[in-house]
Amino acid sequence: MAEIAPQLKRDCIVLGRFELSHLLLMGDANYPWCILVPDRTDIEEIYQLTPAEQTQLVRESSTLARAMAERFRADRMNIAALGNVVAQLHVHHIVRYRTDPAWPAPVWGRVAPQTYTHAGQAEVIAELREALDAEVSFTL
Repeated sequence: MAEIAPQLKRDCIVLGRFELSHLLLMGDANYPWCILVPDRTDIEEIYQLTPAEQTQLVRESSTLARAMAERFRADRMNIAALGNVVAQLHVHHIVRYRTDPAWPAPVWGRVAPQTYTHAGQAEVIAELREALDAEVSFTL
């Protein structure tokens, strides 16, 4: 099993895993925001995965995006694999609303992260668990 990058472990909660990827919840209550981290060592870019792993990552990403869009009634889903700060391959899935504090700009650096309340975090996790129970082995 590949180790999740320290910054991702600091900023997120590991919820469980799909077949290929760990599922993380970003600790910013401004947006429902999940991250997929393929369980592969020394991978920084999608093209470094095998063709079968690339296909599996797209399946997992699509499943997650659909579940988040439906459960959280997204106006848009922002999905991105950025490696400027954390080199380990990870794919952000961020629910966006036309009324969110950063709209229409990217979320990074626009507003200060908001810490989840215990109840707020539990509610988001419950929604994800209900939507993804057949696809994800939840550990939390």
